[in-house]
Amino acid sequence: MPDETPLREGDIVTIDMVVNIDGWLADSAWTYPVGTISSEACRLLDATRESLYRGIAQAKAGNRVGDISHAIQSYAEGQGYSVVRQFVGHGIGRRMHEDPQIPHFGKPNQGVLLKPGMVITIEPMLNTGDYRVKIDDDGWTARTVDGSLSAQYEHTVAITEEGLLILTEQ
Repeated sequence: MPDETPLREGDIVTIDMVVNIDGWLADSAWTYPVGTISSEACRLLDATRESLYRGIAQAKAGNRVGDISHAIQSYAEGQGYSVVRQFVGHGIGRRMHEDPQIPHFGKPNQGVLLKPGMVITIEPMLNTGDYRVKIDDDGWTARTVDGSLSAQYEHTVAITEEGLLILTEQ
């Protein structure tokens, strides 16, 4: 939630938004640098964005939710980052949070079977430290428990007979 805290050179900030078009929802989040950021922050943003697209590559009919989860977790941890477990992707349609849940950690070949017609969000959050997060008193702002850097990228995707559509691509 916006407040009066000024952004400073070197910060990173995530903007998470939902769009409603004729009663159908789409959800997207993107992490942005404020001015020049550290090389550590740059690497985190790059790895988080890459983990999103690795997860998206697994979002196809016949795969399972765990294939998305595993692709994200194995890449992120291979880069030295932790994956937030408290927040997950989700089905989306006329309501914001629908089934199935899409964790960003897990084992391949597990979970719900992905089928044409499903619309889901994939939204990994990676941290430079511990994976645990806490929620501020505003009920919305998430921060790492250890004060480490965190980044998030999210797209809403539709699984079709012909393949995947990224509905929130810029």
